[in-house]
Amino acid sequence: MQAMSFGTFLWTTLGAFLTLCTFSFLYKDNPLYKFAEHLVVGVSTGYFAIILWHNGLQPNLFDFLKDGDFYLLWLNANKWWYIVPAILGLMMWTRFSSKWSWVSRWPIAIYIGIAVGVEIPLIMRNSVNMQLYSTMRVFNWGNFLGSGYLDPAGGISQIIIFIGMIAGLFYFFFSKEHVGLFKGVAKFGISILMIGFGASFGYTVMARISLFIQRIQSIGDWTSTSFKDGAFMAIWLIICGIFLILGILEFVKFLGKRRQDQATA
Repeated sequence: MQAMSFGTFLWTTLGAFLTLCTFSFLYKDNPLYKFAEHLVVGVSTGYFAIILWHNGLQPNLFDFLKDGDFYLLWLNANKWWYIVPAILGLMMWTRFSSKWSWVSRWPIAIYIGIAVGVEIPLIMRNSVNMQLYSTMRVFNWGNFLGSGYLDPAGGISQIIIFIGMIAGLFYFFFSKEHVGLFKGVAKFGISILMIGFGASFGYTVMARISLFIQRIQSIGDWTSTSFKDGAFMAIWLIICGIFLILGILEFVKFLGKRRQDQATA
C-alpha cells in the first residue's frame, strides 16, 4: 500500500478518531461521544444549509428575479411574481419573535395545504394503488412452477402474495369478532405481517452492519499506513495514548465512586 500524504493522513486520522469516539458510547455516554455527536450535527447543518442555498434558493428564486433593474425588489424582473414565495419565506422567520410569531402561521398554513394536496395523490398512487395492482396481476399459469433456479415458483409466489394480502386485511377488520375460521385467517395475517416486518428490520440491520464494516476497514487501512511511517506512527500513538489516559481516568473515577458507596453503605 502506498504511503499517503500528510494532509490525507490528517483527514483519515480525524475520521478514525471520530469513529473511535462514536464507538466509545458502547461503554457509556462520555465527552468524546458527545464531541463527535455535536460535530456531526453541526457539520451536517452547515452542509445542508449550503445545499439549500445552491440547489434551492438560488436556482428556484434568485435566478428568476435577478434580471430586474432595481435589485432590491426586482420590480422589472420577467417573473416578478416569484417575490411572493420570497415574502412568505421571510414571514416564517417571525416565528422567533414572541410579538410577531402569529405572522408565521400564514406561510406555514399555505405550505402545509399545498404539500398535502401534492403528497396525498402521490402517496395514494405509490403506497396504495400500485400495491393493489401488484396483487391483482394475471397469474402466469404457463410458468406456474417457475422456469429454473432463478425463478423457482413464479405463479405460486403470486398466489402467496394475494392470500397474504387478504389475510393481513382480515387482521385489521375489527367489526367482527375474531373467532373460528376468521380468527385462523387473522392469525395467518399476523404471520405474514411479522415476515414483512422481519424482512424490513433485517434489511435495516444489514445496512447498519455494512456501515460498521466500512468504518472498521477504514481504520484498518489507516493503521496499516500509519505503521509504515514514523511521523504518522507518532500521531497514531498520541491518539491511542489519549484514549488510554481517558480510560485510566474513567477507571479511577469508577474506583472512587465504588469506595464512596462502600463507605456510605
